[in-house]
Amino acid sequence: MSSDAVARWASGEAASTPDFEDYVTTRQDVLVRTACLVVRDWAEAQDAVQDALVSLWPRWHVIPAERLDAYVHRTVVNACLMRLRGRRRLSPVAEPTSLPQATTATDPAEQWVLADQAWRLCGELPPVQRAAVVLRFYRDLSFAEVAAALDCPEATARSHVHRAIAALRKRYEEDRDA
Repeated sequence: MSSDAVARWASGEAASTPDFEDYVTTRQDVLVRTACLVVRDWAEAQDAVQDALVSLWPRWHVIPAERLDAYVHRTVVNACLMRLRGRRRLSPVAEPTSLPQATTATDPAEQWVLADQAWRLCGELPPVQRAAVVLRFYRDLSFAEVAAALDCPEATARSHVHRAIAALRKRYEEDRDA
């Protein structure tokens, strides 16, 4: 199946599961960027995505086509969480230099400060909440899709996002007041 076929499948035009290699070629960058936001390290993200794809390969043909993206996202997030659980202590992380910058501020220096602050604050979130925020706001998934990716009920996914936003808001206000 070509990358055009993967695009047709992603838009809902094709009913069959795309070829594994075509899917990986088309979606690998998005999966690695998503994983990077969860684990906060580019090399760890690449390893987590590779681990996830290796585990998906043997059962690729039995994954339902209509749930493929959710299934892949769930596998990638699980691989990220396993890597985070494997860490016994906090360690410094590299800056996300290859990720696109937000364009809400007009001054580039202000954009950098806001992006740096958001990156730092997200790093303080528990891994599951961070994964929920990344899937909801960076990947722009619905709560139902976030729930499918995290393998939890939709209400739990909403709760993870709500608690993460509340924690981010509280820390942001504390930093601003300090």
